[in-house]
Amino acid sequence: MSKLRDEVLSANAAYAEGFGDKGKLALPPARRFAVLTCMDARIDPAKLAGLQEGDAHVIRNAGGRASDDAIRSLVISYKLLGTQEFFVIHHTHCGMQLFTEETLRELLKSSLETAVLDEGQWKDVGRGPGSAQGEFVDWLTIKDLAESVVVDVERIRTSPLVPKRIPIHGFIYHVETGRLVEVPRATEVGRAS
Repeated sequence: MSKLRDEVLSANAAYAEGFGDKGKLALPPARRFAVLTCMDARIDPAKLAGLQEGDAHVIRNAGGRASDDAIRSLVISYKLLGTQEFFVIHHTHCGMQLFTEETLRELLKSSLETAVLDEGQWKDVGRGPGSAQGEFVDWLTIKDLAESVVVDVERIRTSPLVPKRIPIHGFIYHVETGRLVEVPRATEVGRAS
């Protein structure tokens, strides 16, 4: 067993001790909204949005992108569980801005070991074999942060599975300050009709 595993299980035991009535929370989110954001460990969606357990759905992936799977989750969120607003939140200093699709594909072809960032360049320090399967993945990298929020809000807005009555808000979370800054163009694109 690993030390990290033991730490996680210990923390879970302490959490379960004080769990109280949380097992009685309703399945639909109490505040009736969903957040799509990045998996970055510096983001705590509950704290940045003032959430308690049971308040909202939080969907996370690399970059907080509106991938097919993220849209699948948003559709389930509103269609079956009654959410009425969506928030798309990207963030400053996102790792998805540090590489291109081609960079990751080449790194994966070389080896499956963890690469290192050396003087602004990704370098593969592992030994093969790698895999060419990365060629078939859209990695959804980010070139322009505000534009990526607009693109994702627009992708959700134009999905034939998302009703036009749901407002979709676009924000950038600043990891340096903890502040959410609205991307007005994204929120305009996401306006309910």
